[in-house]
Amino acid sequence: MAARLKKGDKVVVITGRDKGRTGEIIEMRRTEGRALVRGINMVKRHQRQTATAEGGIISKEAPVHLSNIALADPRDGKPTRVGFKFVGSGEERKKVRVAKRSGVEIDG
Repeated sequence: MAARLKKGDKVVVITGRDKGRTGEIIEMRRTEGRALVRGINMVKRHQRQTATAEGGIISKEAPVHLSNIALADPRDGKPTRVGFKFVGSGEERKKVRVAKRSGVEIDG
């Protein structure tokens, strides 16, 4: 299946406790259908002290299901679906992602 969301994309949370907040995807977990989004779905975890890391309670991002996030439209920042179109012809023909809301190319 084609990659609708990728690492580095700006996304909007569309449901859950962080609804309406935006963040950047820092890791995609395709097999799980989840993504880590910077600053979203923060959880507290106990961490044991090691030689390199300090111990204590730390906050970190937990994975968010892909159905709960949507790409932020490059034009106005509101949630949008992702479509695909082909640009160019012949040898230079390339498949690009497009924001359904505004029609703007996401990665050209």
